[in-house]
Amino acid sequence: MNAVDAGTFPDRSPRGGKRMRLQGLIRKEFLQIVRDPSSIGIAFLMPLVLLFIFGYGVSLDARDVPIALVVEQPNADTSALTGSFYGSPYFKPVPMFGMHEAVRELMSHRVDGIVHLREDFSKRLRQPGGSSIQVIVNGMDANTARLIAGYVEGAWGGWLERRAVETGIVLPMPVQVEHRVWFNPEIRSQNFLVPGLVAVIMALIGALLTALVISREWERGTMEALLISPVSMGEILLGKLIPYFLLGMGGMILSVAMAVFLFDVPLRGSIWVLFLTSSLFLLAMLGMGLLISTVAKSQFVASQAAIIGTFLPAFLLSGFIFDIGSMPPVVRAITRLFAARYFVAILQTLFLAGNVWSVILPNSFALLVMAAVFLGLTRRRSRKRLE
Repeated sequence: MNAVDAGTFPDRSPRGGKRMRLQGLIRKEFLQIVRDPSSIGIAFLMPLVLLFIFGYGVSLDARDVPIALVVEQPNADTSALTGSFYGSPYFKPVPMFGMHEAVRELMSHRVDGIVHLREDFSKRLRQPGGSSIQVIVNGMDANTARLIAGYVEGAWGGWLERRAVETGIVLPMPVQVEHRVWFNPEIRSQNFLVPGLVAVIMALIGALLTALVISREWERGTMEALLISPVSMGEILLGKLIPYFLLGMGGMILSVAMAVFLFDVPLRGSIWVLFLTSSLFLLAMLGMGLLISTVAKSQFVASQAAIIGTFLPAFLLSGFIFDIGSMPPVVRAITRLFAARYFVAILQTLFLAGNVWSVILPNSFALLVMAAVFLGLTRRRSRKRLE
Protein backbone atom coordinates (compact mmCIF):
# COMPACT_ATOMS: atom_id res chain seq x y z
CA MET A 1 0.00 0.00 0.00
CA ASN A 2 1.52 3.29 -1.07
CA ALA A 3 2.11 5.97 1.50
CA VAL A 4 -0.10 8.99 1.09
CA ASP A 5 0.95 12.52 1.91
CA ALA A 6 -1.24 13.57 4.79
CA GLY A 7 -0.98 17.18 3.70
CA THR A 8 -3.25 16.49 0.72
CA PHE A 9 -6.21 15.85 3.01
CA PRO A 10 -8.13 18.65 4.73
CA ASP A 11 -7.50 19.23 8.41
CA ARG A 12 -10.16 17.11 10.14
CA SER A 13 -9.02 17.88 13.69
CA PRO A 14 -11.56 19.58 15.98
CA ARG A 15 -9.54 22.77 15.82
CA GLY A 16 -9.40 22.68 12.01
CA GLY A 17 -13.13 21.98 11.78
CA LYS A 18 -13.92 24.89 14.07
CA ARG A 19 -11.74 27.20 12.00
CA MET A 20 -13.42 26.13 8.77
CA ARG A 21 -16.89 26.58 10.24
CA LEU A 22 -15.99 30.04 11.54
CA GLN A 23 -14.54 31.03 8.15
CA GLY A 24 -17.72 29.82 6.48
CA LEU A 25 -19.90 31.86 8.86
CA ILE A 26 -17.79 34.99 8.32
CA ARG A 27 -17.93 34.51 4.53
CA LYS A 28 -21.71 34.01 4.75
CA GLU A 29 -22.08 37.25 6.74
CA PHE A 30 -19.95 39.22 4.27
CA LEU A 31 -22.05 37.89 1.38
CA GLN A 32 -25.16 38.94 3.31
CA ILE A 33 -23.70 42.44 3.72
CA VAL A 34 -22.99 42.68 -0.02
CA ARG A 35 -26.48 41.44 -0.98
CA ASP A 36 -28.20 43.72 1.55
CA PRO A 37 -26.21 46.99 1.51
CA SER A 38 -28.15 48.51 4.42
CA SER A 39 -25.27 47.59 6.73
CA ILE A 40 -22.82 49.41 4.46
CA GLY A 41 -25.14 52.41 4.53
CA ILE A 42 -25.22 52.32 8.34
CA ALA A 43 -21.43 52.02 8.60
CA PHE A 44 -20.39 54.61 6.00
CA LEU A 45 -23.34 56.70 4.80
CA MET A 46 -24.80 57.41 8.25
CA PRO A 47 -21.60 58.92 9.75
CA LEU A 48 -21.12 60.95 6.56
CA VAL A 49 -24.61 62.46 6.78
CA LEU A 50 -24.68 62.90 10.56
CA LEU A 51 -21.25 64.53 10.68
CA PHE A 52 -22.27 66.96 7.95
CA ILE A 53 -25.53 67.83 9.72
CA PHE A 54 -24.27 68.05 13.28
CA GLY A 55 -20.75 69.22 12.47
CA TYR A 56 -22.01 72.26 10.62
CA GLY A 57 -25.38 72.63 12.35
CA VAL A 58 -24.44 72.27 16.04
CA SER A 59 -22.34 75.12 17.40
CA LEU A 60 -21.88 76.72 20.80
CA ASP A 61 -20.52 79.89 19.21
CA ALA A 62 -22.74 82.91 18.60
CA ARG A 63 -21.87 84.72 15.38
CA ASP A 64 -23.64 87.40 13.37
CA VAL A 65 -25.99 88.04 16.30
CA PRO A 66 -28.55 90.69 15.28
CA ILE A 67 -28.32 93.45 17.85
CA ALA A 68 -30.10 96.82 17.92
CA LEU A 69 -27.98 99.96 18.33
CA VAL A 70 -29.88 102.94 19.77
CA VAL A 71 -27.80 106.15 19.78
CA GLU A 72 -29.76 109.16 21.06
CA GLN A 73 -27.06 111.73 20.23
CA PRO A 74 -24.63 110.64 17.48
CA ASN A 75 -21.12 112.11 17.71
CA ALA A 76 -17.47 111.09 17.41
CA ASP A 77 -17.52 109.15 20.71
CA THR A 78 -20.62 107.14 19.90
CA SER A 79 -19.40 106.48 16.36
CA ALA A 80 -16.12 105.08 17.70
CA LEU A 81 -17.96 102.80 20.12
CA THR A 82 -20.54 101.54 17.65
CA GLY A 83 -17.68 100.91 15.20
CA SER A 84 -16.49 98.20 17.63
CA PHE A 85 -19.78 96.40 17.06
CA TYR A 86 -19.74 96.83 13.29
CA GLY A 87 -16.19 95.48 13.14
CA SER A 88 -16.93 92.43 15.32
CA PRO A 89 -17.63 89.04 13.69
CA TYR A 90 -20.03 88.27 16.52
CA PHE A 91 -22.56 91.01 15.82
CA LYS A 92 -24.81 92.09 13.00
CA PRO A 93 -25.74 95.60 14.19
CA VAL A 94 -29.13 97.05 13.27
CA PRO A 95 -29.36 100.84 13.87
CA MET A 96 -32.61 101.96 15.52
CA PHE A 97 -34.07 105.43 15.97
CA GLY A 98 -35.45 104.91 19.47
CA MET A 99 -35.92 102.46 22.32
CA HIS A 100 -39.58 101.91 21.46
CA GLU A 101 -38.64 100.49 18.05
CA ALA A 102 -35.75 98.46 19.50
CA VAL A 103 -37.96 96.88 22.18
CA ARG A 104 -40.56 95.99 19.56
CA GLU A 105 -37.87 94.27 17.44
CA LEU A 106 -36.58 92.41 20.51
CA MET A 107 -40.08 91.25 21.42
CA SER A 108 -40.61 89.94 17.89
CA HIS A 109 -37.22 88.08 17.98
CA ARG A 110 -35.81 90.04 15.05
CA VAL A 111 -32.90 91.13 17.26
CA ASP A 112 -31.37 89.33 20.24
CA GLY A 113 -30.16 92.35 22.19
CA ILE A 114 -30.15 96.13 22.50
CA VAL A 115 -27.21 98.46 23.10
CA HIS A 116 -28.50 101.87 24.22
CA LEU A 117 -26.28 104.99 24.32
CA ARG A 118 -28.08 107.81 26.11
CA GLU A 119 -28.06 111.43 25.02
CA ASP A 120 -25.55 112.48 27.70
CA PHE A 121 -23.13 109.64 26.90
CA SER A 122 -20.28 111.90 25.67
CA LYS A 123 -20.77 114.47 28.44
CA ARG A 124 -20.67 111.91 31.24
CA LEU A 125 -17.73 110.15 29.56
CA ARG A 126 -15.52 113.11 30.46
CA GLN A 127 -16.70 113.35 34.05
CA PRO A 128 -14.93 111.61 36.96
CA GLY A 129 -17.64 109.00 37.38
CA GLY A 130 -17.54 108.08 33.69
CA SER A 131 -20.39 107.12 31.44
CA SER A 132 -22.34 103.89 31.02
CA ILE A 133 -24.20 102.00 28.34
CA GLN A 134 -27.43 100.08 28.68
CA VAL A 135 -27.44 96.49 27.41
CA ILE A 136 -30.68 94.51 27.16
CA VAL A 137 -30.44 90.84 26.15
CA ASN A 138 -33.13 88.30 25.32
CA GLY A 139 -32.72 85.74 28.12
CA MET A 140 -34.97 82.99 26.75
CA ASP A 141 -31.85 81.12 25.66
CA ALA A 142 -29.64 81.56 28.72
CA ASN A 143 -26.46 80.31 27.01
CA THR A 144 -26.81 82.70 24.06
CA ALA A 145 -27.69 85.54 26.44
CA ARG A 146 -24.46 84.98 28.40
CA LEU A 147 -22.46 84.87 25.18
CA ILE A 148 -23.98 88.13 23.90
CA ALA A 149 -23.36 89.86 27.22
CA GLY A 150 -19.75 88.71 27.17
CA TYR A 151 -19.25 89.85 23.59
CA VAL A 152 -20.70 93.28 24.41
CA GLU A 153 -18.35 93.60 27.37
CA GLY A 154 -15.46 92.64 25.10
CA ALA A 155 -16.40 95.27 22.51
CA TRP A 156 -16.82 97.90 25.25
CA GLY A 157 -13.49 97.00 26.88
CA GLY A 158 -11.67 97.03 23.54
CA TRP A 159 -13.03 100.50 22.77
CA LEU A 160 -11.96 101.80 26.18
CA GLU A 161 -8.41 100.52 25.67
CA ARG A 162 -8.13 102.10 22.21
CA ARG A 163 -9.52 105.39 23.54
CA ALA A 164 -7.03 105.37 26.43
CA VAL A 165 -4.14 104.87 23.98
CA GLU A 166 -5.38 107.67 21.69
CA THR A 167 -5.91 110.18 24.49
CA GLY A 168 -2.95 109.17 26.65
CA ILE A 169 -5.19 108.33 29.60
CA VAL A 170 -4.13 105.51 31.89
CA LEU A 171 -7.10 103.29 32.70
CA PRO A 172 -7.55 102.48 36.40
CA MET A 173 -6.84 98.75 36.09
CA PRO A 174 -5.05 97.49 39.24
CA VAL A 175 -5.08 93.92 37.90
CA GLN A 176 -3.93 92.99 34.40
CA VAL A 177 -5.46 89.72 33.20
CA GLU A 178 -3.41 87.74 30.69
CA HIS A 179 -5.58 85.12 29.03
CA ARG A 180 -4.11 81.77 28.03
CA VAL A 181 -6.40 79.17 26.50
CA TRP A 182 -4.92 75.68 26.47
CA PHE A 183 -5.87 72.81 24.14
CA ASN A 184 -8.31 74.90 22.07
CA PRO A 185 -6.67 78.32 21.66
CA GLU A 186 -9.03 79.32 18.83
CA ILE A 187 -11.98 78.65 21.17
CA ARG A 188 -13.78 76.86 18.32
CA SER A 189 -16.77 74.93 19.53
CA GLN A 190 -16.29 72.50 16.60
CA ASN A 191 -12.97 71.39 18.09
CA PHE A 192 -14.88 70.35 21.21
CA LEU A 193 -18.07 69.07 19.60
CA VAL A 194 -16.80 67.04 16.61
CA PRO A 195 -14.78 64.47 18.65
CA GLY A 196 -17.79 63.95 20.91
CA LEU A 197 -19.99 63.71 17.85
CA VAL A 198 -17.79 60.90 16.49
CA ALA A 199 -18.44 58.97 19.71
CA VAL A 200 -22.20 59.56 19.50
CA ILE A 201 -22.33 58.41 15.88
CA MET A 202 -20.20 55.31 16.52
CA ALA A 203 -22.40 54.38 19.49
CA LEU A 204 -25.46 54.43 17.23
CA ILE A 205 -23.74 52.69 14.32
CA GLY A 206 -22.11 49.98 16.45
CA ALA A 207 -25.36 49.01 18.15
CA LEU A 208 -27.44 49.19 14.96
CA LEU A 209 -25.03 47.02 12.96
CA THR A 210 -25.48 44.01 15.21
CA ALA A 211 -28.92 44.73 16.67
CA LEU A 212 -30.49 43.53 13.42
CA VAL A 213 -28.37 40.51 12.51
CA ILE A 214 -29.91 37.78 14.69
CA SER A 215 -33.43 39.23 14.61
CA ARG A 216 -33.11 39.28 10.80
CA GLU A 217 -32.21 35.57 10.84
CA TRP A 218 -35.36 34.87 12.89
CA GLU A 219 -37.57 36.92 10.58
CA ARG A 220 -36.22 35.28 7.43
CA GLY A 221 -36.45 31.78 8.88
CA THR A 222 -32.75 31.02 8.47
CA MET A 223 -32.01 30.88 12.20
CA GLU A 224 -33.48 27.39 12.43
CA ALA A 225 -31.00 26.13 9.83
CA LEU A 226 -28.11 27.59 11.82
CA LEU A 227 -29.36 26.05 15.07
CA ILE A 228 -29.50 22.51 13.63
CA SER A 229 -26.07 22.86 11.97
CA PRO A 230 -22.86 21.58 13.65
CA VAL A 231 -21.72 25.12 14.50
CA SER A 232 -21.76 26.16 18.13
CA MET A 233 -23.52 29.27 19.43
CA GLY A 234 -20.16 30.85 20.17
CA GLU A 235 -19.11 30.35 16.54
CA ILE A 236 -22.38 31.91 15.35
CA LEU A 237 -21.79 34.97 17.52
CA LEU A 238 -18.15 35.28 16.43
CA GLY A 239 -19.14 34.86 12.80
CA LYS A 240 -21.50 37.81 13.17
CA LEU A 241 -19.24 39.94 15.37
CA ILE A 242 -16.05 39.92 13.26
CA PRO A 243 -17.49 41.22 9.94
CA TYR A 244 -19.40 44.03 11.64
CA PHE A 245 -16.38 44.95 13.75
CA LEU A 246 -14.37 45.44 10.54
CA LEU A 247 -17.27 47.37 9.02
CA GLY A 248 -17.61 49.57 12.11
CA MET A 249 -13.88 50.32 12.19
CA GLY A 250 -14.15 51.40 8.56
CA GLY A 251 -16.87 53.85 9.59
CA MET A 252 -14.69 55.00 12.48
CA ILE A 253 -11.77 55.72 10.15
CA LEU A 254 -14.10 57.69 7.86
CA SER A 255 -15.41 59.73 10.81
CA VAL A 256 -11.93 60.56 12.11
CA ALA A 257 -10.77 61.51 8.60
CA MET A 258 -13.74 63.88 8.24
CA ALA A 259 -13.03 65.41 11.65
CA VAL A 260 -9.39 66.10 10.79
CA PHE A 261 -9.54 67.03 7.11
CA LEU A 262 -13.05 68.49 6.75
CA PHE A 263 -13.59 70.21 10.11
CA ASP A 264 -9.88 70.95 10.79
CA VAL A 265 -9.97 69.46 14.27
CA PRO A 266 -6.38 68.85 15.47
CA LEU A 267 -5.42 65.27 16.36
CA ARG A 268 -2.64 65.59 18.93
CA GLY A 269 -2.72 62.07 20.32
CA SER A 270 -1.41 58.79 18.97
CA ILE A 271 -3.18 57.09 16.06
CA TRP A 272 -2.56 53.71 17.67
CA VAL A 273 -4.10 54.77 20.97
CA LEU A 274 -7.08 56.09 19.04
CA PHE A 275 -7.36 52.78 17.17
CA LEU A 276 -7.16 50.64 20.33
CA THR A 277 -9.64 52.70 22.35
CA SER A 278 -12.00 52.85 19.37
CA SER A 279 -11.82 49.06 19.14
CA LEU A 280 -12.80 48.72 22.81
CA PHE A 281 -15.70 51.12 22.39
CA LEU A 282 -16.89 49.43 19.20
CA LEU A 283 -16.75 46.00 20.85
CA ALA A 284 -18.90 47.33 23.70
CA MET A 285 -21.45 48.76 21.25
CA LEU A 286 -21.47 45.64 19.06
CA GLY A 287 -21.92 43.52 22.19
CA MET A 288 -24.85 45.70 23.23
CA GLY A 289 -26.37 45.35 19.77
CA LEU A 290 -25.95 41.57 19.82
CA LEU A 291 -27.58 41.43 23.26
CA ILE A 292 -30.54 43.42 21.94
CA SER A 293 -30.71 41.18 18.89
CA THR A 294 -30.83 37.98 20.96
CA VAL A 295 -33.69 39.36 23.07
CA ALA A 296 -35.77 41.03 20.34
CA LYS A 297 -36.68 38.73 17.43
CA SER A 298 -38.14 41.61 15.42
CA GLN A 299 -35.88 43.94 13.44
CA PHE A 300 -38.17 46.90 14.14
CA VAL A 301 -38.11 46.36 17.90
CA ALA A 302 -34.35 45.75 17.83
CA SER A 303 -33.65 48.95 15.88
CA GLN A 304 -35.83 51.06 18.18
CA ALA A 305 -34.18 49.58 21.27
CA ALA A 306 -30.73 50.28 19.79
CA ILE A 307 -31.60 53.92 19.05
CA ILE A 308 -33.17 54.55 22.46
CA GLY A 309 -30.42 52.70 24.33
CA THR A 310 -27.46 54.31 22.55
CA PHE A 311 -28.16 57.54 20.67
CA LEU A 312 -30.21 59.40 23.29
CA PRO A 313 -27.93 58.59 26.27
CA ALA A 314 -24.84 59.27 24.14
CA PHE A 315 -26.25 62.64 23.07
CA LEU A 316 -27.51 63.78 26.48
CA LEU A 317 -25.46 61.98 29.14
CA SER A 318 -21.97 61.58 27.66
CA GLY A 319 -20.57 65.08 28.10
CA PHE A 320 -20.87 65.64 24.35
CA ILE A 321 -22.75 68.91 24.86
CA PHE A 322 -23.80 69.10 28.51
CA ASP A 323 -21.09 69.20 31.18
CA ILE A 324 -21.34 66.11 33.38
CA GLY A 325 -19.87 67.97 36.36
CA SER A 326 -22.81 70.39 36.30
CA MET A 327 -25.41 67.59 36.48
CA PRO A 328 -27.08 66.48 39.74
CA PRO A 329 -25.25 63.67 41.59
CA VAL A 330 -27.90 61.08 40.69
CA VAL A 331 -27.62 61.89 36.98
CA ARG A 332 -23.82 61.86 37.18
CA ALA A 333 -24.01 58.36 38.62
CA ILE A 334 -26.34 57.25 35.81
CA THR A 335 -23.91 58.52 33.15
CA ARG A 336 -21.40 55.87 34.30
CA LEU A 337 -23.67 53.19 32.88
CA PHE A 338 -23.12 54.35 29.29
CA ALA A 339 -19.97 53.58 27.30
CA ALA A 340 -20.19 56.82 25.30
CA ARG A 341 -19.36 58.80 28.46
CA TYR A 342 -15.91 57.21 28.62
CA PHE A 343 -15.24 57.34 24.88
CA VAL A 344 -16.17 61.03 24.61
CA ALA A 345 -13.61 61.83 27.33
CA ILE A 346 -10.96 59.78 25.49
CA LEU A 347 -11.66 61.34 22.09
CA GLN A 348 -11.72 64.93 23.33
CA THR A 349 -8.43 64.30 25.14
CA LEU A 350 -6.72 62.59 22.18
CA PHE A 351 -7.84 65.23 19.70
CA LEU A 352 -7.19 68.37 21.74
CA ALA A 353 -4.66 67.53 24.47
CA GLY A 354 -2.78 64.40 23.33
CA ASN A 355 -1.94 61.18 25.17
CA VAL A 356 -3.01 62.13 28.69
CA TRP A 357 -2.79 58.70 30.31
CA SER A 358 -4.57 59.74 33.51
CA VAL A 359 -7.66 60.20 31.35
CA ILE A 360 -7.12 57.49 28.74
CA LEU A 361 -6.29 54.50 30.96
CA PRO A 362 -9.22 54.57 33.45
CA ASN A 363 -11.74 55.29 30.69
CA SER A 364 -10.27 52.53 28.50
CA PHE A 365 -10.54 50.10 31.41
CA ALA A 366 -14.19 51.05 31.83
CA LEU A 367 -14.78 50.36 28.11
CA LEU A 368 -13.02 47.00 28.43
CA VAL A 369 -15.25 46.03 31.36
CA MET A 370 -18.40 47.11 29.50
CA ALA A 371 -17.38 45.19 26.36
CA ALA A 372 -16.77 42.07 28.48
CA VAL A 373 -20.12 42.48 30.25
CA PHE A 374 -22.16 42.93 27.07
CA LEU A 375 -20.44 40.11 25.20
CA GLY A 376 -20.65 37.84 28.24
CA LEU A 377 -24.37 38.52 28.69
CA THR A 378 -24.93 37.89 24.99
CA ARG A 379 -23.13 34.53 25.18
CA ARG A 380 -25.05 33.57 28.31
CA ARG A 381 -28.38 34.59 26.77
CA SER A 382 -27.75 32.73 23.50
CA ARG A 383 -28.77 29.09 23.36
CA LYS A 384 -29.15 26.61 20.50
CA ARG A 385 -32.86 26.15 20.91
CA LEU A 386 -35.91 27.34 19.05
CA GLU A 387 -37.97 28.85 21.88
